[in-house]
Amino acid sequence: MTQKTPQSSLDTLRNTRIQKLNDLLDVGVNPYPYTFDRTACAAELHEKYEELPSGGEDSKSFSVAGRIMAMRNNGMFIDLADSSGKIQLFIHKDNVEEEKIKQLKLLDVGDIIGAYGTVRRTPRGELSIRVNNFKILSKSLLPLPEKWHGLTDTETRYRQRYLDMIMNPEARETFLKRSRIISEIRDYLIQRGFLEVETPMLQSIAGGASARPFITYHNTLDMQMYLRIAPELYLKRLLVGGLSEKIFEINRNFRNEGISPKHNPEFTMLELYQAFVDYNEMMVLTENMISTIAQKVLGAMEIEYQGVKINLTPPWQRITMIGAVKKYTDIDFGEFLSAPEAAEEAKKIGVMIEEGDSWGLIIDKVFEAKVEPHLIQPVHIIDYPREISPLAKPHRDDSRLVERFETRVNGWEIANAFSELTDPIDQRRRFEQQVETKKETDFETPNEVDEDFLKALEYGMPPAGGLGIGIDRLIMLLTGSASIRDVISFPTLKPRQDGQ
Repeated sequence: MTQKTPQSSLDTLRNTRIQKLNDLLDVGVNPYPYTFDRTACAAELHEKYEELPSGGEDSKSFSVAGRIMAMRNNGMFIDLADSSGKIQLFIHKDNVEEEKIKQLKLLDVGDIIGAYGTVRRTPRGELSIRVNNFKILSKSLLPLPEKWHGLTDTETRYRQRYLDMIMNPEARETFLKRSRIISEIRDYLIQRGFLEVETPMLQSIAGGASARPFITYHNTLDMQMYLRIAPELYLKRLLVGGLSEKIFEINRNFRNEGISPKHNPEFTMLELYQAFVDYNEMMVLTENMISTIAQKVLGAMEIEYQGVKINLTPPWQRITMIGAVKKYTDIDFGEFLSAPEAAEEAKKIGVMIEEGDSWGLIIDKVFEAKVEPHLIQPVHIIDYPREISPLAKPHRDDSRLVERFETRVNGWEIANAFSELTDPIDQRRRFEQQVETKKETDFETPNEVDEDFLKALEYGMPPAGGLGIGIDRLIMLLTGSASIRDVISFPTLKPRQDGQ
């Protein structure tokens, strides 16, 4: 745990820094200037002067800027960190004006400064800037955590992500990888002819998934509205409209449900649709895209997550949901034609079943309890029960099922995909059945049929495969992060009593 500075001590330190700020103002220094002309970052200099020998120096001048992370010998040596890395500053009275040397005592760890000088490598091999001038760019009024303890308190890291990034290079690296992964997803799809689109985040009907929405109100329109739980129904409208035969959106969704290491109320999804293909094509797309991104970002298709090696090399295993349950429980739910029969078998192996659970829901509960933990290597779980998949096409060989798969890695759902339902009459029937089920089991979630979406389907939607990938979970997997909060810059947290 991080050693916390008592509030009285923190106030004293802050007051001392404010006095230094005032001292800077008294000598005509603006502690918060507008710009600084930086000509190089730390990583560029380390690369450029990789071969510079110990004791060597170049006469070319550079300007660098960053945050002071450590000061030694009354400021003669400063460790300066920017977004690319760290470089040492060497500030000596032989090279810097006397007035500037006096200002060194007004600097603190945490201040952001700019420095001008030439590059040298010390006799000990440290690449440094021999400074001939420096400029304060932002006076820090609060002290950073102590160097030897760092910032290890998980709660503080999530609440003060900026401090986490300052103190923990691995946190910055995670978010740099996040940006790279999302960029590679976008590039992968665009290179294959997909068109990126945008759909509403504020919706009049909470549709496209079964989830409890966040509810808000539009004053001018005098109507209740919902934050998006899924973009699906709007993306399908675009497919109906013929905007493109391949569309995708990288979107923010909001679900007013639980929080866990794998769930945050606000999360990022990739959702895409491709006309004239089915869920088989979506399986190929999923495994090829994820494995390609792993290779590009991490340099390998075999990754390690929390000590477990996972091989992402395609093709990935495919197994039916009923087959997976049979493999790990020895129960073939395909043989049980009624919900009561299925419920009895589930209870025998210790799975909690509620009265009224459908045949399909019972299988899903058994799968979650008895199968999910075993699915470490990538696998497509295919052919889900119809009752739990209201937006998927009926299976062409078994009317109890639909053509749907979920991709599991490390026991997690990473992707969810369908052969999309395009029959407007069947879709209406399933929506209405879903509403009736909600009325019996969930009194808080709004129950509405999206009539405009059904109207769109009646104009005709081409056969299509649809795919959704949880971006946050994928990034957790590819960065080895234990919690979804580690890969979301500002996760949802309950405010503390002290207001922080």
